[in-house]
Amino acid sequence: MADEPLVLGIETSCDETGVGIVRGHTLLADAVASSVDEHARFGGVVPEVASRAHLEAMVPTIQRALKEAGLAASDLDGIAVTAGPGLAGALLVGVSAAKAYAYALGKPLYGVNHLASHICVDQLEHGALPEPTMALLVSGGHSSLLLAPDITSDVRTLGSTIDDAAGEAFDKVARVLGLGFPGGPVVDKRAREGDPQAIRFPRGLTGSRDPLYDFSFSGLKTAVARWVEERRREGVEVPVADVAASFQEAVTDVLTRKAIRACRDNGVDHLMIGGGVAANSRLRSMAQERCADAGIELRVPRPKLCTDNGAMVAALGAEMVARNVAPSSLDLPADSSLPVTEPHIPGTGADAGHVHR
Repeated sequence: MADEPLVLGIETSCDETGVGIVRGHTLLADAVASSVDEHARFGGVVPEVASRAHLEAMVPTIQRALKEAGLAASDLDGIAVTAGPGLAGALLVGVSAAKAYAYALGKPLYGVNHLASHICVDQLEHGALPEPTMALLVSGGHSSLLLAPDITSDVRTLGSTIDDAAGEAFDKVARVLGLGFPGGPVVDKRAREGDPQAIRFPRGLTGSRDPLYDFSFSGLKTAVARWVEERRREGVEVPVADVAASFQEAVTDVLTRKAIRACRDNGVDHLMIGGGVAANSRLRSMAQERCADAGIELRVPRPKLCTDNGAMVAALGAEMVARNVAPSSLDLPADSSLPVTEPHIPGTGADAGHVHR
């Protein structure tokens, strides 16, 4: 529909420069420039390297997205940008670029939450989100169970990780096994060749007295490392595929078990899974099996939309415009610790979102 908001979204919270363009719930462009190869030799993301990569990639990626959508920048109804959480320097590059485009074009600016964006991107795949939405977000920095009665204004945390996030555990186990970085895709690939029941690794925070919805993967990561080290000390060959499969099974077991419990306890008949780890094949299949058994509808975006991208930011920005949410001010800050309970950063005054010449 021609009257649906046309929004460009910018995502720079970590190591990928993402620019997406969305009209309502329709994805028109999704351009990504990744600096992951520059970080691989360090075994993890280096913030300064990420920030410099964003600076170099920003304008070309925006131009590529506009070309892909067949649009001019002046056609846009608004500019959305990840204002947090994330790496401070990386966020600052995206926020500064968004301010510049919003000011130059005279368009409203929306500083949105990275985690809420991961939920909202599902609208591009499966249509409008149910209200409330139960979301399991799993990535390199976050493992959270969230209840969102309104994705633009009301997102509640039911549980989160108390130490390592799921994606972080994948990276660390991949390093122990000598599989490289990032760990998620390589562990998933090797796990398909292994036996997930070969080794019984611990399931953190699943005891009767443990928090119902919180996650802990530090103990699991340590258990894997000790198991591998013991075999190496004994001079025994490490069955990499079995270790990968058994570790992955432990992670997905805990994630899906707690997510199903949260749905039942809160009377929600659907579950949305987002974040980079949502691209994991075993998590997707186990969630599908358990949701089907529990009578819960599962919504998971295609893998490309699960990882960090500008489309998710544009999707949330478009929803903000459609619901007449007040835009952010041009003094919008980059907040590396922005809580998920703040889906966007509102304006600080009556002139929020307006351009003064």
